[in-house]
Amino acid sequence: MDFLPIFMSVKGRLCVVVGGGEIAHRKATVLLEAGAVVKAVAPEFSAEFAAATPIECVTQRFQAAHLDGAVLVIAATDDSEVNRDVSQQASARNMPVNVVDSPDLCTFIMPSILDRSPLIVAFSSGGTSPVLARMLRGKLETMIPQSYARLTAFCARFRGTVKAKVDSLPMRRVFWENVLEGAIAEQVLAGNEAAAEAMLLTQLEAGKDDQPCGEVYLVGAGPGDPDLLTFRALRLMQKADVVVYDNLVSKEIIEMTRRDATRIFVGKERANHTMPQAEINTLLVRLAKEGKRVLRLKGGDPFIFGRGGEEIETLAEQGVLFQVVPGITAASGVSAYAGIPLTHRDYAQSVIFTTGHLKDGNLDLDWPSLCRPKQTVVIYMGLGALSEICRQLLAHGLSPNIPSAVIMNGTLDNQKVVTGTLQTLPEQVAAADLKSPSLIIIGDVVKLRDKLTWFGGV
Repeated sequence: MDFLPIFMSVKGRLCVVVGGGEIAHRKATVLLEAGAVVKAVAPEFSAEFAAATPIECVTQRFQAAHLDGAVLVIAATDDSEVNRDVSQQASARNMPVNVVDSPDLCTFIMPSILDRSPLIVAFSSGGTSPVLARMLRGKLETMIPQSYARLTAFCARFRGTVKAKVDSLPMRRVFWENVLEGAIAEQVLAGNEAAAEAMLLTQLEAGKDDQPCGEVYLVGAGPGDPDLLTFRALRLMQKADVVVYDNLVSKEIIEMTRRDATRIFVGKERANHTMPQAEINTLLVRLAKEGKRVLRLKGGDPFIFGRGGEEIETLAEQGVLFQVVPGITAASGVSAYAGIPLTHRDYAQSVIFTTGHLKDGNLDLDWPSLCRPKQTVVIYMGLGALSEICRQLLAHGLSPNIPSAVIMNGTLDNQKVVTGTLQTLPEQVAAADLKSPSLIIIGDVVKLRDKLTWFGGV
């Protein structure tokens, strides 16, 4: 981080704004809204300042003495020499200083603010793109309505009561999450706080002797790009106490989980399993029975070659609560980012998914079904057996000239695509030194890539 994000109390304290124009007035107004005592200094002031009676306007050129007694200063003039002088004088006093549009002269920056007091959300690009920060604030305006101010105040009102009743921090966090994601929060947002209060107190009394109830969230992380996560996946990623994740889940997605959650890597690579599947199943059961909320995070979709079915089968047998969140499977996400539609009226009326890595290690696939005409074949985990796969498909009747592709690191910035024919593909992939994770696509739809390519990469 280039800046430490903090929220500073200026209520009843003197803050100085140097400048008398529109921008200076906006900064002064924000300080007033935060409860500050505001003094503005400038040779002349705009009409807006004249109407802002709570602001003390000093009609003078800036002098160091104007900073006496202040806790921070903002310079918003069009005179670079004055701005630099303000920065130097404030720095000499160890006083926080912001100079508009001059990050190099700042010791703090003014973020773009979404005010739902007492809930406040602040955005900053570190001074590099204030417009982008304001755009992001605009997006959140629609997601966090004004009624969230009422919900935040409601939580503050009962914080002490809940703390006195529930002395365990993990159980207290679970209690509040259940409140904020359930009917109580809905009553507050609807303006019915009396009903919400009665429900909260009833729930608090009923649950004071309960042990935390564990649960497993089986979540598909998609093919790699964090932007492809579902809203529900993101919500549960922030809720879990423990994250159990696979090799195909990117670092960027892992970093989106709750920062204080325990993270356990159980990744599998070909012929190298960090933890056998049976042990993973047992681990999930044990953690849930300890009262933990467990995020089982898998690349792609957990029900498509993700062994998610095996895991929740064990959970069901052991009476463990679970829920499943689908993810965008690699076939769908990777093909889209590679510019290869899986179906097309002119080229393929069906698509079939298969794996090149079976449970017992052999490659005994249903080859005749993979060689039907007007069909796209997508092969997961087949890179290590690519030569044999191509040999078998040729032996079972597919044309050696049928278009084929291998995509490595699909949907990511380092995505790499190799296209050729069924006959040439193994040699091309070897020359390109492709590694896992890679996806194989075979069918006439591959010839559309040159026309439909839209995503970066090679």
